[in-house]
Amino acid sequence: MIKAGIIGGAGYTAGELIRLLINHPDVEIVFINSNSNAGNKVTDVHAGLYGETDLRFSHAVPLNEIDVLFCCTAHGDTVKFMESHVLPEKLKVIDLSADYRLASPDHQFVYGLPELNRRATCAARYTANPGCFATCIQLALLPLAKHLMLTGDVHVHAITGSTGAGVKPSDTSHFSWRNDNVSIYKPFAHQHLDEIRQGLTKLQRSFHHEIWFIPVRGNFSRGIFATVYTRCKVGPDELQKIYEDYYGDHSFTFVADRSPDLKQVVNTNKCLLHLQKKGDMLLVTSVIDNLLKGASGQAVHNMNLMFNLEETVGLHLKPSAF
Repeated sequence: MIKAGIIGGAGYTAGELIRLLINHPDVEIVFINSNSNAGNKVTDVHAGLYGETDLRFSHAVPLNEIDVLFCCTAHGDTVKFMESHVLPEKLKVIDLSADYRLASPDHQFVYGLPELNRRATCAARYTANPGCFATCIQLALLPLAKHLMLTGDVHVHAITGSTGAGVKPSDTSHFSWRNDNVSIYKPFAHQHLDEIRQGLTKLQRSFHHEIWFIPVRGNFSRGIFATVYTRCKVGPDELQKIYEDYYGDHSFTFVADRSPDLKQVVNTNKCLLHLQKKGDMLLVTSVIDNLLKGASGQAVHNMNLMFNLEETVGLHLKPSAF
């Protein structure tokens, strides 16, 4: 049995992670740290878990009692934690923040996008979970990069649910503003661009073109719906085969034969892709659940790989029927 600890346990990603882990057949949660909620029941914050757990938030972080630590901390806080604690030699860490996603000689974290780095993740002690936009967009483009087919600028339009902004309310996340509303933010300057480029250039070092990314706030709770387009002279049948071959041995990314809807992936760990050609222009639609495939589900996937489990264990999730 894998003994797990969680720090930063009060946010949306932590709530989803707890839901997955308490139903995982090979995991026992030892502690869920939240300094602001220490002593309170987990269900006081994550009410959807009523009847599923009696765990309480803790102030303590007994690292010597666990095998894996999940960091659901705010960006910048995982670095502080790692620098202020002595970690047991055999402890594995999965960081859901942005702190270690970019490769650097200053850390030993593996970038945990399984469709890109599965083998390295299997051998990793420390794994940096990718960002939600970065996951959705890279999965749309990795097969092209593998075949050195990214030969021009890439354009991305991606709309995300309000949970992507985190649990703390802000001017652009509370219901009365978000409902019946759409807006863009950080056009051409989103923080996930660096890790997207890092992933693509790992497969295609010659890729130096622009990635024109416009993120959009949607009036729904969860999910990312991305449309990615770039010039490509390869025909649709060959492209379909290239994508199906790339993802053929991966458990959660599928190439659909028709354009997907967001509801097909919400509450699952799936990514659905669809390809369309118009002349020399290739359009790839990519959809994920930002809290699962874009965060906590991917973290559990990475844990399964790191502990040599079958990668789908605990992740057989199904979308709503409606």
